[in-house]
Amino acid sequence: MKILGMVGPWQVLILLVGLLLPIIALVDVIRSNFKGSNDKLMGVSYFVFKYFWRFTVFFNRYTSKNKKIG
Repeated sequence: MKILGMVGPWQVLILLVGLLLPIIALVDVIRSNFKGSNDKLMGVSYFVFKYFWRFTVFFNRYTSKNKKIG
């Protein structure tokens, strides 16, 4: 049953976990002690690239299925 199309508590929980876990991981990478001078930069850039790559693949995969060609 839909009640005014509102977001329920489970959706809010999933959104919070989905947004909170990457932020925690990024803070952990930034606060870590690395041996080399470029290791922290490589870790942060890998994390950001991986996060945006997943978003791009998900967005392209699930939005292009419903489009008609021609």
